[in-house]
Amino acid sequence: MSDTRRRSPFARPRKDDGPRATFRQLLPYILEHRGVMIGVALLSVVAAVFTLVQPLMIGQVIERVEAQDPLGWLIGLLVAFVVLQSATSAYQHYLLQRAGTAVVLSSRRRLIRRILHLPISEFDARRTGDLVSRVGTDTTLLYAVLTQGLADSVGNLLIFAGALIAMLVIDPILLLTIAVVLIAAVGAVTAFAGRIRSATAVQQTRVGELASGIERAIGSIRTIRASGATAREEEAVAATAQSAYRAGLDVAKASAFVVPVAGLAMNVSLLVVLGVGGLRVATGAVSVASLVTFAMFLFLMIMPLGSAFGALSSVGQALGALGRIQEVLDLPEEDAADRVPTGSAAPAPGAAPAIAFDEVRFRYPENVVEARQKAAAEVQSAADDAHLAPELATSSSEDVLRGVSFEVPVGSRVALVGPSGAGKSTILALIERFYDATGGSICLHGHDIRELPREALRAQFGYVEQDAPTLAGSLADNLRLASPNATDADCERALRAVNLGHVIDRDPRGVDTPVGEDGVMLSGGERQRLAIARALLSAPPILLLDESTSSLDGVNEQRMREAIDAVAQGRTLIVIAHRLSTVVDSDKIVVLDRGQVVGQGTHAELIESTPLYRELAKHQLLV
Repeated sequence: MSDTRRRSPFARPRKDDGPRATFRQLLPYILEHRGVMIGVALLSVVAAVFTLVQPLMIGQVIERVEAQDPLGWLIGLLVAFVVLQSATSAYQHYLLQRAGTAVVLSSRRRLIRRILHLPISEFDARRTGDLVSRVGTDTTLLYAVLTQGLADSVGNLLIFAGALIAMLVIDPILLLTIAVVLIAAVGAVTAFAGRIRSATAVQQTRVGELASGIERAIGSIRTIRASGATAREEEAVAATAQSAYRAGLDVAKASAFVVPVAGLAMNVSLLVVLGVGGLRVATGAVSVASLVTFAMFLFLMIMPLGSAFGALSSVGQALGALGRIQEVLDLPEEDAADRVPTGSAAPAPGAAPAIAFDEVRFRYPENVVEARQKAAAEVQSAADDAHLAPELATSSSEDVLRGVSFEVPVGSRVALVGPSGAGKSTILALIERFYDATGGSICLHGHDIRELPREALRAQFGYVEQDAPTLAGSLADNLRLASPNATDADCERALRAVNLGHVIDRDPRGVDTPVGEDGVMLSGGERQRLAIARALLSAPPILLLDESTSSLDGVNEQRMREAIDAVAQGRTLIVIAHRLSTVVDSDKIVVLDRGQVVGQGTHAELIESTPLYRELAKHQLLV
């Protein structure tokens, strides 16, 4: 559960406040659109000139009225300056909005690219909702950096400096009286900018946790409803929402101090001008026209000051969010540690085994272990499902595979069997290099797979996961994931090969039949067969099937076996199965238990030599 205890937004940042970025890390996002920024800066200078001229002209108007002189062209010129200043500001605002939107787009593209290239261990250690939140919510805060005063700081600085000089010329004593108020306001805002950044980092972290909680609940809604756990899940997600709410209040409290400072400084300064300036007009030290001009310059000086305060606040919030963005961008990509040329090709089949494991050892990285232990603790405390906690925490610091050795000859069919947790699915994950072995070696056609580019390596395999996902879209969309150039006819042949012809026939759209979110419009067996059809369509030389027939009834299981037999001709097959009946005719069966190979051979050989296999066969009435 998230920490929901109240905490002052003005307190010093804690270690768990989340990653924080620096302004230097923000600069590349701004400088990426330097052309627009330069245009905005130039427009802000032009607008500043138009703005500074107006008080001087108004002073001239007042003096002419007092002297009863004709105004002539002065009013027309003043109106022209006002119109030009407004038009310039409007176009500047458009450029800022466009640049802000472009910054959000570029940051999202960076994040999306990095996320999709992260090692599998990062996905196992992180929550999907939190990653989605970084792409959606965190990047949006970068928009405020450009649209709330930072980009037009050149013009604001010119207005501030010009107004300050003009006020100094008009009445230095009056300027000195309000300088104390302005300096105090600037100091207070600067001091609290860091607190806003820290509070925003915490808020965005809590929002990410909320997105993860919602994603978890929605993704498991059928299981939650069937388990009568709706109320518990609602309470858990609501607690996370409450935590995000309190973090948002911390940001609001910190910002609430900064935002009114400009208005307070303006009001106090105006009162000082009216009080002290009125006395000086009475004594004849300054004229009414000069006092009015001074007051207008005061407004012009406070306006960029308020904009600067807003910029500090928005930059503080953006840096808090940018810290979470940079945390992901700083993660190495999956291929970062490889020193293999990306153009290298996979070795061709020869006399060497298609796959060979030699004393392979493996243990999960610490971040994955910690994430699974945390998930186990949450399940035990939040869902009252204590029996699930040990299963989730199986990835401990111990080796999952302990000196595994076996060979898969080219063109053979090898089955991996054993009790749950024996390491069968881990073996397929290592073959696909979702993880790298921590000891020993794995070879493809005699070459260590760590010496091959992952893209070339994975092109050799058709991989069907135990719970293969079905993508939202159509049947053809799912099939073309691995074979983008497949025709409709190719897709139809693959579907009929795995006994899914009835799905095509029952809808006039054929292979364009939608499958719904997560394949909800298909049965469990149909989803599994669709995943197998996807692997078969790509026609890889090696097929990796993880429990590919676990959701099929007897009739469809037999048809699936016939389909696999047909496409397995000339191919290498590695099959994981709990139903021994589906693998008894394999060329070799490898029996695993607790991360070790305890037997290898044919079905008949293992019945005689391996007690564990004989026990499994007895339970399934195969002996």
